[in-house]
Amino acid sequence: MKRLSKYLGFRALILLSVLGSMLYLGCKTEDKTEENISKIPIELSVLRFDKEFANTTAEGIPALKAKYPYLFPSQYPDSVWIAKLTDTLQLELSHEVDKAFGDFDEQTKELESLFQHIIYYFPSYTTPKVVTVTSDVRYNDRIILTDSLLLVGLDNYLGEEHHFYEGIQRYIAAGLDKKYLSSNVASAFAKTVLQYPRDRTFLSRMVHYGKELFLKDKLLPQTTDAQKITYTDEEMNWVMENEEQIWRYFVEKELLYDTDAALDRRFLDPAPFSKFRLELDSESPGRVGRYIGWQIVRAFMAKNDVTLQQMLGLPADEIFKKSNYKPRK
Repeated sequence: MKRLSKYLGFRALILLSVLGSMLYLGCKTEDKTEENISKIPIELSVLRFDKEFANTTAEGIPALKAKYPYLFPSQYPDSVWIAKLTDTLQLELSHEVDKAFGDFDEQTKELESLFQHIIYYFPSYTTPKVVTVTSDVRYNDRIILTDSLLLVGLDNYLGEEHHFYEGIQRYIAAGLDKKYLSSNVASAFAKTVLQYPRDRTFLSRMVHYGKELFLKDKLLPQTTDAQKITYTDEEMNWVMENEEQIWRYFVEKELLYDTDAALDRRFLDPAPFSKFRLELDSESPGRVGRYIGWQIVRAFMAKNDVTLQQMLGLPADEIFKKSNYKPRK
């Protein structure tokens, strides 16, 4: 028995040694990848239209229109823009944005890193020109990304408690903070490389959002998980602590292959809370289905030798079956 005990102990030591070596090599590989990414040359052009407009005069409007024609719809005469120069709300917006962002250097560095990561994983990508604006708090359009242009509405990132957001529902206002800016840009990029699934099952839609969030794991490695999914730290802790219960509910209620569109509103769409129709609803954050989809994709990528681009094109059912997903307890 003593010899068997010694043998088992020896086996355990070997196993621990192997696991330790794997973790070490994994960390070394990640460090090398990040080192290579940091060396990717990038020239990010950031144009502060919000500041230029705030500092111009009526005589300067034609020059601004020539420089930024896409920001001046032709149906509006110059008198509209001239009036905005002295509009009290516009003046306050400009002041509050300047106070919150200053020279925009911190955000510029974050965006440079984001686009370096995008180019590393998607080498043919062309970095867009960044233009910062004020948008009269049109939070649904806070980020607009085209092939060559990224518009960022800075007045949508002044912090949850800002008085501009007093009439906005709290779960929406919670995301109007500059700590989520790079994550929002990454989401806009994700929409250019991810097709929304034609398969109408709840599982398929969960995994779709899981792919987006895993993409952020790669593009925003220094960003917290809470920032990636636009949760507060408290909301992030809640879903992590209740992951097993959430998953059990989805399985026991046979929701995975259900095609009821109401499941989107209950568990995927932005909302003040998820709708289990239980007492715990008020404690839960919205979009818990996206979190579960994220964990499924993470489990799949940990167990399968596929590239990021290959994973993005795989059907949800294949990812789920090969993930062998088990919720944390």
